[in-house]
Amino acid sequence: MKKATRILAVLCLLALFVCMFSACGSKVQLKILDTAYAEEDYAICFAKNSEWTEPVNSALEELIADGTVKAIIDKYINGVENDLVFQQDVAADAEELHMATNAEFPPYEYHEGDSIVGIDAEIASAIADKLGMKLVIDDMAFDSIIPAVTSGKADFGMAGMTVTEDRLQSVDFSTSYATGVQVVIVTDDSEITSVDDLFETGGYTIGVQTNTTGDLYSTWDIEDEGLGTVQRYNKGADAVQALVTGKVDCVVIDNEPAKAFVEANNK
Repeated sequence: MKKATRILAVLCLLALFVCMFSACGSKVQLKILDTAYAEEDYAICFAKNSEWTEPVNSALEELIADGTVKAIIDKYINGVENDLVFQQDVAADAEELHMATNAEFPPYEYHEGDSIVGIDAEIASAIADKLGMKLVIDDMAFDSIIPAVTSGKADFGMAGMTVTEDRLQSVDFSTSYATGVQVVIVTDDSEITSVDDLFETGGYTIGVQTNTTGDLYSTWDIEDEGLGTVQRYNKGADAVQALVTGKVDCVVIDNEPAKAFVEANNK
């Protein structure tokens, strides 16, 4: 009997360890709050008085009018396939058109193997085709895009970039080609249940990608008002990882990248 009791005790202890390990090792699940943080228009940025503003914007407006931009957006956001192909017939010696971006913002721009793909990459490719030019995508930190454009290192910037009064001091913008929605990502068990909690409860640490719209809004609305702290990261994925590891309480980011990050984490 004593031996059986000891065996039972050992089994119970092992079961307890398994339960503890499972609890500790359980994956943090993420979700997007139902209420949006903000909405804004995305556009292409140019240096003030740039020679590229008129031709690129004219090409963009033609692509919006003929439905090409919508088809590209539907492909990446709604999964609607199309047979559009870009940059296939461009001459090897064609003049280069340089686009500055930060390829860490799916589905607008992201790495797929050795290529940079996404909504912005395809729209830019279609613009380059209209102009008979070869598109070159220069990947860099998001906060380096405007300096690259204003210094002439890039012909234009395209990176899910919102038109703001501050940015208009440095650059010009094209016609808007998409509307972005800023959302809040939290853990499944977060006490933050709505955007209002960030303002009414306050005291939270918010993760953002440096100099993105999420950073700007969170800084203006929350950090500058003393309602919380903004923690900035070079990549949106880094901000989300900080949320998973408990370093921040939430992440403010565009809805489409948010959906991609949450889906990847919750697999």
